[in-house]
Amino acid sequence: MASELDHESGWQTMESDPGVFSELLRTLGVSLIVDDLYSLDPESLAPLGPLYALIFLFQWTGSSDESGGAQGVYDDDFPGFFANQVVNNACATIAVLNGICNIPSLRVGAELEQFREFASALDPQMRGEVITSNAFFRATHNSLSPPPSVSLSELDIQPSQSEDSYHFIVYLPYAGNIYELDGLKRAPIKHGLFETTGEGWIGKAREVIEARIATYPPGSFRFNLLAIRDDPLPSLQAQMDEAQGKGQSEYAASLLQRISAENGKREQWNFENSLRRHNHLSTIHELLLALVESGHLDNAVEGATHKMVERGKQANRKLDMEE
Repeated sequence: MASELDHESGWQTMESDPGVFSELLRTLGVSLIVDDLYSLDPESLAPLGPLYALIFLFQWTGSSDESGGAQGVYDDDFPGFFANQVVNNACATIAVLNGICNIPSLRVGAELEQFREFASALDPQMRGEVITSNAFFRATHNSLSPPPSVSLSELDIQPSQSEDSYHFIVYLPYAGNIYELDGLKRAPIKHGLFETTGEGWIGKAREVIEARIATYPPGSFRFNLLAIRDDPLPSLQAQMDEAQGKGQSEYAASLLQRISAENGKREQWNFENSLRRHNHLSTIHELLLALVESGHLDNAVEGATHKMVERGKQANRKLDMEE
């Protein structure tokens, strides 16, 4: 569960962002990436394949269902990898490890490989204990969150008592079934067999996830979905080199556009992750104090408000032109 900083364990909250999760995979020595999913329809998912696992973020209510849920049942004899979450805020890394450690023949970094070998004989609770006490996993996780150098209490800001908590879990195929791996549950939840033809496991996973989303109020934004997939850049580069060698200039140009888009996405991820590694709260606090002391705060607020209004007008004019 993602809540306030767990001071005992030192695990911090992690954003549901593809750049964050892709960087986490890179640090773990895994040559896969994570992308946002905005739709579960086949047309949207087809260009992203193959998909290995789906990371689902949802609002956590604290409810417990010992039956495994309306669609599934607990599999206490699950033969794959499953780790429990034993401290707050570790759910993102637990979900990632529960996902990638069940991908057959996946090459991983030395630290993760040593952990997999060591943890193979442990039960889910002990695996969770090992993960959350491991300095490498904790440092990797926390490197993608701002350092808590300044607390809200130091700035005389009272945290909201009604702030929602969110939780990461993972859905994946294993032994012909769709499984839901939730570190807060006692065991993986089996959601049934999937067809090996057509869309494969994704079709069954869509049914399960859409049924879960349907339990939220209409138009709710209390969830987010990410996909663990192959990095498309090596394949795109190889296809472009082959197209250029065969003199297929138009095809090569289209591939170059896709490569440029992927590289641009990674540049944005790197930039945003660099910002996450710094705590900007203290800087903002000092800036506001300086504006107050100089008597320029009201002018700054007025100027910012004017810019927001102008940008809104420009956006509306653009929409009118497109229509």
